[in-house]
Amino acid sequence: MNLNYTFKTAGRFFKTMCACLSFIFFLFPNAFASDPLHKIKNFITSQDAVLLTSPGGDIIFSMNADKKLIPASTLKVLTSLVAIHYLNKDYRFPTDFYTDEQSNLIIKGYGDPLLVSEEVQKIAAAIKPHIAKINHIVLDDTFFEKPLNIPGTIKGSLQPYDAPNGALCVNFNTVNFKIENKTIISAEPQTPIVPIAREKSISSNLKSGRILLTNNGDEISRYAGQIFKYFLQSKGIEVRGDIQLGKANQHDDKLIYHYVSQYDLTEIIARLLEYSNNFIANQILLTTGARVFGPPASMEKGVKAAKKYLAQRFDLTEMSVVEGSGISRNNRLTAQIFIEILSEFKPYHGLMQHKNNEYYKTGTLNGINTRAGYIVSQKGEMYPFVVFINTPGKTTAPVMKQLKKLIH
Repeated sequence: MNLNYTFKTAGRFFKTMCACLSFIFFLFPNAFASDPLHKIKNFITSQDAVLLTSPGGDIIFSMNADKKLIPASTLKVLTSLVAIHYLNKDYRFPTDFYTDEQSNLIIKGYGDPLLVSEEVQKIAAAIKPHIAKINHIVLDDTFFEKPLNIPGTIKGSLQPYDAPNGALCVNFNTVNFKIENKTIISAEPQTPIVPIAREKSISSNLKSGRILLTNNGDEISRYAGQIFKYFLQSKGIEVRGDIQLGKANQHDDKLIYHYVSQYDLTEIIARLLEYSNNFIANQILLTTGARVFGPPASMEKGVKAAKKYLAQRFDLTEMSVVEGSGISRNNRLTAQIFIEILSEFKPYHGLMQHKNNEYYKTGTLNGINTRAGYIVSQKGEMYPFVVFINTPGKTTAPVMKQLKKLIH
């Protein structure tokens, strides 16, 4: 074989092909620019990541998939998965009610995130046959560590997404009020304006809105106690004493009512993902940590449980998780890790928001815009995707538009 001739022939062929491609580009300058893959690359920077896979896990598009980025609220998908793994999807949060020899009512909380006014009213009705008079209402919130520091939240904030966590909380540790005829009233008919709620409403200097309680002076526990007192009295139960903090003695005190939430874990997660509620996310993670490593619950134990799950299930250790809601900028995950999380979460994809042939969870922080989930094809096949935009000023919208063009 004449190798010299062969190389010359190959060289001429290569030059001819380049010339042809250049001619095509000259005639149709937008031919390549209109390609979805080309467009996606123009929409993102080195501070962003995009990953789309087939239903079987083959990579369709990948860019910066191994770069650790801020996931924002898409982290709630991981928190949900960790909770399902350790607590079980059928888990229901309990709250226990005891009486002692002094006729005190002791309420022991276990972190129920959906303990709201409507449920407290039902509890009061269930307790009535067991006790007619109460001396003190004693609140036991020792199942969670105190004080709890949630990375990413702002102390002194009035924003509901910064609401504190605790073992015994009512109404998401928030107060929703408005002023009518110069009088502070509840913006929610089912919830009374108890004394501490009125104090917080006045001090906010707002005319209306949802404000949060704090850990200062045991506000969240005192608020829970006042809400319970209101509904107990509304059922005709006499409350003669004060609201105090204490601890149930499970050997000597008498358990008169064991309340179990009407919502199982999957129903709670559905609400978590729909409303992207930071309070619910961290209540779940804290409770999971207590299940795995024992009470009292702490953020350290919750994070440790999440990392244990990732390490055992996926052999993943290269990530940073510091809380469960995604509010902290110190959370760092890669798109590749998140695709594996989505693969495991697939049986529960119906708990996500669903719109335009897409199951998804979004995340937003200042300068951060993320989205992850599943694009559903016309054949009903699910294509997992992750879009982490960490470049200020950019969004996931143009990327998602192009990703969907790749699905047939």
